[in-house]
Amino acid sequence: MTQPPALTEDQIQQLLAKLPRLRAEIGRAVIGQHAVVEELLTAFTAGGHCLIEGLPGLGKTLLIRTLAQAVDLSFHRIQFTPDLMPSDIIGTEVLEEDHATGKRFFQFNRGPIFGQIILADEINRTPPKTQAALLEAMQENAVTYGGKTYDLQRPFFVLATQNPIEQSGTYPLPEAQLDRFLLYLKIDYPSADEELAMLAATTGTKSVKISPVMTAEEIVQLQRLAREVAVSGPLLRYLSQLVRATRDHSLPYIKQWVRYGAGPRAGQALVLAAKARALLAGRFAVTVEDLRALAAPVLRHRILLNFEAEAEHVTTDDVARELFKLVPEPKSPLAG
Repeated sequence: MTQPPALTEDQIQQLLAKLPRLRAEIGRAVIGQHAVVEELLTAFTAGGHCLIEGLPGLGKTLLIRTLAQAVDLSFHRIQFTPDLMPSDIIGTEVLEEDHATGKRFFQFNRGPIFGQIILADEINRTPPKTQAALLEAMQENAVTYGGKTYDLQRPFFVLATQNPIEQSGTYPLPEAQLDRFLLYLKIDYPSADEELAMLAATTGTKSVKISPVMTAEEIVQLQRLAREVAVSGPLLRYLSQLVRATRDHSLPYIKQWVRYGAGPRAGQALVLAAKARALLAGRFAVTVEDLRALAAPVLRHRILLNFEAEAEHVTTDDVARELFKLVPEPKSPLAG
């Protein structure tokens, strides 16, 4: 497989110049939630997938639909229910007949997973067998059915939503499957001003039409460019120490609250997400601030707390913040 030609400096600048327009276009429909939008764009630019948790009515569907419109990609929404089967996602074979010859044959009818941006709505409402079908497609970027492999179109981005686990009738994702998501986002209620603006914008006669800002090819170029963002040796070592500290039970805070720490995939996710965040900010080098901003959404679903932590209402976000106190920052994080 031949590598695509490297982008010229002018092409890179033209690509980066579209990012403010992309944010502005999303902001025309999505009021507030700036942190969630940035984290979503970070995962999208890094080429990873997102799990987002929030109560109904907070705009999760609107957010991902608007992103799909702003980047001119095909969008499919899958509503996960207790009776949803893997074939409802992947597709199934149906018996067809060639009217010219009278011969019968099986034709594979593609399911909704064959899109570029997929909203997997309420993924924790469906049984593990169906969850696994989606997560396998996310991991392999392909679907296998009847002995044949069907590649998924690039870019391919899944945003899975879930209601809080404490609600009844849910099937919590196992830790091994949660690990497939690059970032785990949490969406909260809007501020008073944002909610007021929402009421005014959504109850009138005017509707917002989102204009495409970027093409599929440009998104692929952006994702490739994100991987070229530099991470210095000291900063990469620091990042590794942060992740390894989550499973170092010689540290008092970790010993007290953490049952299982994050694995190596957490480090990979933090590197990729930090590179994407730097690029979205117009930088070509990762900083400590990128790590601080992304530690919680990267580690949120990769750390398993013990019963004592749950009883004391200690969260994985608390652990992520504490890591920066436990691990000394490198003196020259930008050094080669």
